[in-house]
Amino acid sequence: MKNTARVVGDSGIQHFFALILCLCAAESAIAAEDSRRDATVRAVESAMPSVVNISTETVVEVHDPLENVFRDFFGRYWGRYPQQSLGSGVIFDEEGYILTNLHVVRRASRITVTLADGRIFEAKPLVGTTKTDVALLKLVTAKDEKFQAVRFAKADDLLLGETVLALGNPFGLGGTVTKGILSSKARRPPTEVESLAVADWLQTDAAINPGNSGGPLVNIKGELIGLNVAIFKEGQGIGFAIPISRVTEALTELFTPERMKSMWFGARIEARGKGLTVAQIEPESPAELAGLKLGDRVIRVNNTSPESVIEFNREIIATNSGSHVRITVDRKGTTETINVQLIPESAFFNDQLISQKLGVELKKVTPEMISRMGNRVVEGLIVTDVERDGPADKAGLKEGHILRGINGEAVDQVLKAAQLVHAKKSGERIRLNLVVPRSIGHFLQLLSVDREAVVR
Repeated sequence: MKNTARVVGDSGIQHFFALILCLCAAESAIAAEDSRRDATVRAVESAMPSVVNISTETVVEVHDPLENVFRDFFGRYWGRYPQQSLGSGVIFDEEGYILTNLHVVRRASRITVTLADGRIFEAKPLVGTTKTDVALLKLVTAKDEKFQAVRFAKADDLLLGETVLALGNPFGLGGTVTKGILSSKARRPPTEVESLAVADWLQTDAAINPGNSGGPLVNIKGELIGLNVAIFKEGQGIGFAIPISRVTEALTELFTPERMKSMWFGARIEARGKGLTVAQIEPESPAELAGLKLGDRVIRVNNTSPESVIEFNREIIATNSGSHVRITVDRKGTTETINVQLIPESAFFNDQLISQKLGVELKKVTPEMISRMGNRVVEGLIVTDVERDGPADKAGLKEGHILRGINGEAVDQVLKAAQLVHAKKSGERIRLNLVVPRSIGHFLQLLSVDREAVVR
């Protein structure tokens, strides 16, 4: 009996230790699995759902020695072929707004976006700037949908040598990740007359592969610190990204109610210190008429307390035209609540304003007008009437002249021309770039000339 009891006791102890070993092994396996989900993996998991693939299609003209013969047979679409390109982008707003490089979507006739989860949407280009190579797109959805947006890092929170991740969705095959460090916080892109120098772009040794252009460069917290833009072909392991400060600066100009919905708000906000401050107010704008003043510090917009210019603009953009947006500000220690009513830009910036300021009537150039000019494509606004002794008349404008630019900015819409004219005060000079048709025998010559007018 004693021996039997001892055997049973020994067996129980063995089972007990075996159970302890199994538990330890399980804990070790769990610990090993958790150790794989380090800061890099968590950053990718946080940011990757906002990364998209961008496929663009551009119709290009292809000329053939026999194109006239083929055109007669195949019709007007002969010689027009789609040219495709691929890039990446990142969702920065839950309503489906996307950041990418302008060079990715420039001249695209069609844009298709593939999300990280495989869903595919058409996208419409909204606005872009060649100065920063930043462009905005908007997903076209059949119903209201929310999308996961990337988080922004603070513009001044960049550490030389910190770990960075270059994310992309090249060719629509799924997300890709490369890892490196922030090699430089200031690199200027090389030009034909200037070599690589210190300024502007971020430099990283994280590989930026073809198709990753426009995708995000994030820090180890998964926050956006830049937009992947290029590689330095003359060196290995040298990639560049547009820094978050430049991206935010571009968004301040582009992600506005005027640009997104053609609604006039008329004020610009800047991040100063730890708050948002009114930095610019357009004369006669809804913001000025409502009583908003320079230096006002924003506390709330409607029922939200924005922490960034993007959050402030997002709330304004969400307001419908004709509706009021309630802005609470701190004005020299006193709290004020101001109701600003947004109006359509076209209600103010129109041909009547141009006539009032310059004494000229403008209309958009039509295909019929182009036909009369020998089918030479001339974009701009044609002069249809000139007020006698008005600013335009004194500057030498005549009926039939075509206005192509104002102060160096191209104009092909009356609204754009009215905005540029309105920006000038009474008595200031404005430079007008014109195309002047002139008949020489049976031929029509188009001359480019500049004229100066005084705004009244």
